[in-house]
Amino acid sequence: MEKVIINSYEDFEKLVGQQIGVSEYVELTQERINLFADATLDHQWIHIDTERAKTESPFKSTIAHGYLTLSMLPHLWNQIIEVNNLKMMINYGMDKMKFGQAVLSGQSIRLVAHLHSLANLRGVAKAEIKFAIEIQGEKKKALEGIAVFLYYFN
Repeated sequence: MEKVIINSYEDFEKLVGQQIGVSEYVELTQERINLFADATLDHQWIHIDTERAKTESPFKSTIAHGYLTLSMLPHLWNQIIEVNNLKMMINYGMDKMKFGQAVLSGQSIRLVAHLHSLANLRGVAKAEIKFAIEIQGEKKKALEGIAVFLYYFN
């Protein structure tokens, strides 16, 4: 799918209630999971001990941290949309975020994004993006929620 280009608030406004796009799949490798464990100091065995996970985990594999799955959002979002004429963009928060299914080491995820709402706050665009992070080949979503961004246009 081609990247959506936004040059103004009015461009954004036309997308309210619509799907903005779908990213490419990205694999969550064991190496990526281990690096995230090191960065966050979360070395729980279900994430990093591949041998133990084979026998003791109900998944029979290590799993990605939920917050690793969430942290992939900016990378995946940038595959979907390009917003021009900005002073800055700020992550304002998350609403109604739910983890639906664990992502096993080696599985691939992608982002599906819809523009849920848009508000003009005295020249600042508050965009609420309804998102789902899907796991390739799985029906249940890894993560769903609403990401809220503030866009400061020039």
